[in-house]
Amino acid sequence: QVQLVESGGGLVQAGGSLSLSCAASGRTFSSAVMGWFRQAPGKEREFVAAISRSGFSTNYADSGKGRFTISRDNAKNTVSLQMNSLKPEDAAVYYCAAGSRPWITARTALPNEYHYWGQGTQVTVSS
Repeated sequence: QVQLVESGGGLVQAGGSLSLSCAASGRTFSSAVMGWFRQAPGKEREFVAAISRSGFSTNYADSGKGRFTISRDNAKNTVSLQMNSLKPEDAAVYYCAAGSRPWITARTALPNEYHYWGQGTQVTVSS
């Protein structure tokens, strides 16, 4: 079992930065691929970024490439998402997710492949 708690959301002006953090409990954190997803009102949940179990491999949605950075600290059971140059279209509820099935990699972008989810943190970007 993995329990996830996100923090760090808030209101930021366009062009600004936010850093999201996800704290995980449970002994299986290092064996899980960690991902960030987001969901805006009226839209489906979409992939943002993922990081491999070791942290050596990362994957980003095109929307965040060059602006977002995902990282993890297996000693502290945390995964972070640094978001720079934020745009109004980045506004959404951001969710941390963990996938521990053996076939999941950092390239796994489907939400239903991740079976542990946090409660989400709101990111609002003003124009």
